[in-house]
Amino acid sequence: MQSRSSSLFQLAVIVSALGFFVDVYDLLLFSIIRKVSLQSLGLSPEEILSQGEFLISIQMTGMVIGGILFGIIGDKKGRLAVLFGSILMYSIANILNGMVTNIDQYAWLRFIAGVGLAGELGAGVTLVSEILPKEKRGVAASMIAAFGILGAVTAFFTHEFFDWRTCYYIGGVLGFLLLALRVTVHESAMFKEVAKTGVERGNFLMFFTDRRRFVKYLKCVLIGIPVWYIIGVLATFSDQFGKEFGIPDVNPAKAILYLYMAIALGDLSVGLLSRYLQSRRKTLFIFYGITIVFMVLFFLQNGGTAQSFYLLCFGLGYGAGFNVVYITMSAEQFGTNLRASAAISIPNMVRGALPLIILIFKFFRNYFGSYVTGGWVTGAVLFALALTSGWLLEETYGKDLDFVEE
Repeated sequence: MQSRSSSLFQLAVIVSALGFFVDVYDLLLFSIIRKVSLQSLGLSPEEILSQGEFLISIQMTGMVIGGILFGIIGDKKGRLAVLFGSILMYSIANILNGMVTNIDQYAWLRFIAGVGLAGELGAGVTLVSEILPKEKRGVAASMIAAFGILGAVTAFFTHEFFDWRTCYYIGGVLGFLLLALRVTVHESAMFKEVAKTGVERGNFLMFFTDRRRFVKYLKCVLIGIPVWYIIGVLATFSDQFGKEFGIPDVNPAKAILYLYMAIALGDLSVGLLSRYLQSRRKTLFIFYGITIVFMVLFFLQNGGTAQSFYLLCFGLGYGAGFNVVYITMSAEQFGTNLRASAAISIPNMVRGALPLIILIFKFFRNYFGSYVTGGWVTGAVLFALALTSGWLLEETYGKDLDFVEE
């Protein structure tokens, strides 16, 4: 009996990890093939820039909406309903992405893909957190996140060997294969028990009707914001930063590749360290420290080579392994009747904050008249918010998750 339970636990972790793999594959694939796909649709260089920014914003908007939608579904209908529904929506949208002939079609399908992608990581972490023993939750979540991050590496090399339309088809087929594998996964027993009661489930407005609960939700979002500052500003615009530092041949695709490979390693390290320290908060602050050290080194660059630049991106990525801690803490902060809503919506609120982060970055670089100064000031503000929020959040390591929000 124990062997059967262990096999079910392992299967849930594997399937959740594969789900996040597909999530990251698509998320980074668009960034990688954005330029070539828009060129093939006949857009001018100016339109490629403006429409590319528009499509990214549309995709992120879809993820925010999807985070809320699938969070509600996860608490009302079950964690598996999200894992099935999200990957089905994503797979269909991705295959159709490979068939687009104009920008309007592309925009609608990136929005739909964004909605579908939103449910993957949070639902997987929620399911695993509820079915695994409490001392194994952090390590399991780290394994999911670490393997999932390798989707970015796969997206990079897929682009190297296939045209952009085929890359989308591959993503869609991977999604359908994962959908078939998910038939063997079982629902969380903890959710089943709560579903039998009359307690209200999946009411997203409950995050805003209680001051304590709202503040806790906001803090969970703020502790994750620096991850997308690193990805969306430092790595995405790495070629521009490279020019400012006197390193003209920096390739953003390679910077993102180094970053994501390191995030995978950092995710694994975070899970093991949190188990050793028996503390999520201590681990979070240790990896904040690592990230800040490499951020300082990043902004102190003056000349050098592209390779040394990529190594600093690797260091930033390793520090950004705290990505998995904030998601796990978010799932553990809230009761079973709101846990999926929190764990699914919070990471997507963080992702959806990227346009706001870019606006803050633009404000500071215009205010100081310097691209580099605007970059580090933005980072300082975001880390100050994250550190304060992390300090005020309760420790959740080993916390009993069998409770509900009244």
